[in-house]
Amino acid sequence: MIRKVFSYLIPIKIFQKKSSRSKMIEVTWANGELVLDSENTNYSYGSLQRILRYGLRNIGFKTIQEMNHILVLGVAGGSVIKTLIDEIQFRGKITGVEIDADMIQIANEYFNLSQIKQLEIIIDDAFEFVLKTKNQYDLIIIDVFEDTNMPNFLFERFFSERVLSLLKKQGFVLFNTMILDEKHNIRNRKYISEINAELYSTKMLPRVEQHNELIIIEKVA
Repeated sequence: MIRKVFSYLIPIKIFQKKSSRSKMIEVTWANGELVLDSENTNYSYGSLQRILRYGLRNIGFKTIQEMNHILVLGVAGGSVIKTLIDEIQFRGKITGVEIDADMIQIANEYFNLSQIKQLEIIIDDAFEFVLKTKNQYDLIIIDVFEDTNMPNFLFERFFSERVLSLLKKQGFVLFNTMILDEKHNIRNRKYISEINAELYSTKMLPRVEQHNELIIIEKVA
């Protein structure tokens, strides 16, 4: 409790671990809440939770409540999962895919992720999982980072089309991207241009928490 109180004055680091996938992982008390960070960016809770909450609000909390199965690519500490369950009151199944087993161990220990009964965690590469899965999803949340870097495969047309093929009718994709320079702006515009406008509607929510741009895709046909 003392750490929590003092964290409103200064961040208090309580855990640090090197990870082969994410380099350094840190758990910190900041502004009265536990957050999970990599070396250079927020991974869960804190600003990331606000970013993804904003995207979910744009989709509509009531719309999400009526869904049956949500896929989360990139779990980290599980802040978006906590938002879905605690704030939105989503009661369906959540499948979370995370490549970094160390990250899930920390999420279980510090953020009680293992106590969520409707959540299935799969340790796998997001690209490989998307190729293998035979399920259909109402909502696919893409939040895959390696520190501040986003893997190139996320923006490749083959991967994008495969993700979209996993959507149920009137399903959504919520894609969290980071914009650090003009190349990233061009990358995102190209990504949007390759989506079939007859089958999907797209919305871009730029400059969320300064450097993030959310892309929302809805299957309309």
